[in-house]
Amino acid sequence: MEKNNYLCIENEITTKKTKAMRLLLLLIAVLITSVVSAQENLQKSAISTSEQKTFTVLKENPITNVKNQWRSGTCWDYATLGYLESEILRKTGRTYDLCEMFVVNKDYMDCATHYVRMHGYSQISEGGSCDDVLDVIRRYGICPENAMPAPGSLTGDSLANFKVFFPELERMVSGIVRKDANHPLTHWQDSVQALIEKYVGRCPETFVYEGRTYTPMSFAKSLGLNPDDYVSLTSYTHHPFNSWFVLEAPYKWRLKPSYNIPIGQLMQVLDRALDAGYTVAWGADVTGNFTRTGLAMLPDSIVPSQQLRQQQWDDWRFTYDHVMLIYGKAVDEQGKPYYMVKNSWGRSGMYQGIWYMSADYIALNTTYLFLNRHALPKKLRKALQNECR
Repeated sequence: MEKNNYLCIENEITTKKTKAMRLLLLLIAVLITSVVSAQENLQKSAISTSEQKTFTVLKENPITNVKNQWRSGTCWDYATLGYLESEILRKTGRTYDLCEMFVVNKDYMDCATHYVRMHGYSQISEGGSCDDVLDVIRRYGICPENAMPAPGSLTGDSLANFKVFFPELERMVSGIVRKDANHPLTHWQDSVQALIEKYVGRCPETFVYEGRTYTPMSFAKSLGLNPDDYVSLTSYTHHPFNSWFVLEAPYKWRLKPSYNIPIGQLMQVLDRALDAGYTVAWGADVTGNFTRTGLAMLPDSIVPSQQLRQQQWDDWRFTYDHVMLIYGKAVDEQGKPYYMVKNSWGRSGMYQGIWYMSADYIALNTTYLFLNRHALPKKLRKALQNECR
């Protein structure tokens, strides 16, 4: 009898435990469902909000295809070569696919050399500027994409991945100028060059393109680009307007100057260039109101001005952290002006790699514009020629 009572009590406890466990599992399931549902609702809400914005294109200049810099800090490289590809397209109607890794190979070696010559009082980084690409082409030439290994292929990735490469390069270069060193290591350039080639490939001395044999220099000359045609414009008040100065940005280690003009004039230059059929490379800050959906807008409470630009530059709220390609103009359903901008993050976002940026966002966030001097108003073009760089 006592044994039977014990079994009954045990069965009752087991039953209660089972019910409690079922209830707990049910609550967990409900909670998970609620969380997932909430996330889906947020996603649907974000998508719905983005889908409500439609654009009417006012001007669209030809560009080449959207590329993907992947896990590499090379937006400056992809954007500038994309810009030069659009320049060739504008001038000749021909489409080229220029090689980003050729530029990386040459530019990182130049950056390492500058770092060593500065005894380490410089920066070795993945970042760069439009001037870097132009300088590489001027000094070394360029090759088509298929003349070098595909980005990422030497490291087992499908695209450029510098997560291992660049820290290793940084360690090697910084070790050359260690504090107890009386002089650089012998043949250090060979070691650095070998490391670069290990990850991005060796630049070809010659290659065949469309049945003809080229060197990188002869290929660059065949493109019809004049490196002297390109200028950088900026707009800050800590230097005089209508003069050249070197932007104090960490990634502009080549110390190439930009011409300084008021922001209103800079925006007029941008509009004039686009209307005349030119594209413009855009160096900027994309922190804050820059979404991954393909939209960049300022809150209504923020009004861009020369003073606000300067304040945000001086207190480090804004810096220079991205380069993209502006190629067109559009308006939204309310008539608000936007610029059409090609990114280098693959066909991401709602517009397959294209961003729509409001005019006020561009006015506030622009660090510099890089463009063909022939796209400038005659008076400004003459002023640039008269001012010494």
